[in-house]
Order: sequence, then C-alpha cells, then structure tokens
Amino acid sequence: MKKSIFVLGLLGFVLASCVKNVPATAQSDVSGSEMTVVGQAAVKDDVSNPNIVQLAAGNPDLSTLVTAVKAAGLTTSLSNAGPFTVFAPLNSAFEKLPAGTVDGLLKPDQADALSDILRYHTYVGVIKEEYMSDGQTLGMVNGKNIKITMVDGRPMINGKTRIVATVPASNGIVYAIDEVLLPE
Repeated sequence: MKKSIFVLGLLGFVLASCVKNVPATAQSDVSGSEMTVVGQAAVKDDVSNPNIVQLAAGNPDLSTLVTAVKAAGLTTSLSNAGPFTVFAPLNSAFEKLPAGTVDGLLKPDQADALSDILRYHTYVGVIKEEYMSDGQTLGMVNGKNIKITMVDGRPMINGKTRIVATVPASNGIVYAIDEVLLPE
C-alpha cells in the first residue's frame, strides 16, 4: 500500500513537471484572446497601502512629479518592491525653478537629463527621518550623493531642502520636499 502511494505521488510529480511552459504573452484565456503581461505599476489594489507611484498619483501636490516620472519612464521602477526612499518635490518646488525648465525637461529629447534628476531623488532602502544624522551622505540611484545636515533637530538635504511631510508607502517611504534636488 505504501509503495503504491509512493508510485502515484511520483507519477503525479513527473506529470506535473512535464507540463509545457508557455510564455504568459502567448497564453490564451477562455475566449481565446491573447493575454497581456503588465508590470507591478498596473496592479490595482484598493486594500493595501499604495506604492510610491500610486501614493504620488493620488496627491494633487505632487502632480508635476508624477508627470515627470511618467515622461522619464520610471513608473514601473518606482512601483517595484523596493524598498525605496523618495524625496518628492512638491509642485511649489518645481515652480521655484527658472521659467521653462520643467517644460524643457519634459521634452522627449531631454528624457536622460530628466531621468538623472529624478534618480537623484531616489535612494534604495528606507531611511527614516529619526535615523538621519548630521553629515550623513546617501548614495542616490543616479550614482551621486546627497548630504544630510541637521538644523534645529530636523534634517535638511544638501543644505537647503526641507522635508515638509513624510508618508509611508508599501514599497518604501516618501518625503515631500520644498526644493527640487539638482545633481552637480
């Protein structure tokens, strides 16, 4: 009896391992139409905490940043599991830039420059505000560093940018900031 259960189990394992692996884009649903494979950015979930992109898209004060992230093609990257720390400039921060700067960066031929700037706002890992310290440097996704200084017990980024709000996301943490960080 034990031997036949073992043989049946082994047979089931062999049959299961012989199932042909078909790429998801070639699989069909019941109606016979082709399935479309999408990344994490397209996942709809109204129950869990939003990821960084969903959080930003739901905040009208970050609409310029969301437009820039889309133009730079970084939506999928910032929707991934992370964890990330994102220093998210408010719309008012973008308004402080010289006239025409944002419009210029949103042009397709400026995608690399825009991506470099946005990657300068992203750190891989979660750095909570209470763990930031005076003189601390963080290596950002674009390969350059930002420097944290403490002023009146609050962190400042690169000597002038203040954190206005802190919002946790499912894949990290977002710090709304009052300036756009520009790599040197």
